[in-house]
Amino acid sequence: MNGRDQAAPAADEAEAIAARLADVRARMARACAAAGRRAEDVRLIAVTKFVEQARIAPALAAGVTDVGENRAQELTEKLTFFEQHGCTVHFIGQLQTNKIKYVCGAAALIHSVDRLPLAQQLQRRAAALGVVQDVLLQVNIGAEAQKGGVAADEALRLLDEAAVMDHLRVRGFMCVPPALPEADAVRPYFAALRGLLERAGAVHPELPLTELSMGMTHDFEAAICEGATMVRVGTGIFGPRRMSQV
Repeated sequence: MNGRDQAAPAADEAEAIAARLADVRARMARACAAAGRRAEDVRLIAVTKFVEQARIAPALAAGVTDVGENRAQELTEKLTFFEQHGCTVHFIGQLQTNKIKYVCGAAALIHSVDRLPLAQQLQRRAAALGVVQDVLLQVNIGAEAQKGGVAADEALRLLDEAAVMDHLRVRGFMCVPPALPEADAVRPYFAALRGLLERAGAVHPELPLTELSMGMTHDFEAAICEGATMVRVGTGIFGPRRMSQV
């Protein structure tokens, strides 16, 4: 941990983080009410990518319990801090096979399993650790070449393979939809992922397929309306990323 991580943020910055968090929670509550859902049925994951520990602390003090990291190295660097604060840690970035040893067993939920070799290596690592690793399958719901994720029409085949791995437990799906100027324009993609989860549940009733990780700062209301159980919010809580500070 460096000096920058140890130093407390200015009081006004800590207050701004708490205020943005309160606004995100209010937006979530309104979206849940509009969708006829209970607010407690949607989990807020505070995305802490490139956010130093001192700036994460005000969000934790304001009640954040779930944090999401995109990079294995950064997760490792912050893991003790998260554990000391009782956080549930999610890994939400693309996972390279050579980074599995840093993530498997450290993250409570890995959101980004998108190919069979990755699932197989996670299975082996989890078996070696003697744990059952909870995962989501990441689906490239917009069929975008530049994004990770299994193709939507191949997702159930990947699920079939992962379902028999005794040290993996598939909990649902994750997606990052196309970036569109209007949040409501992405709703069909969220609806498609929900439909895929419903089909998966019919095929694999033995699995706890209850989770839909979808929606970020600019579109999480639309995701909630389409059934998201987890939303991933970074900028909406911490402000613009300060990449040079990490």
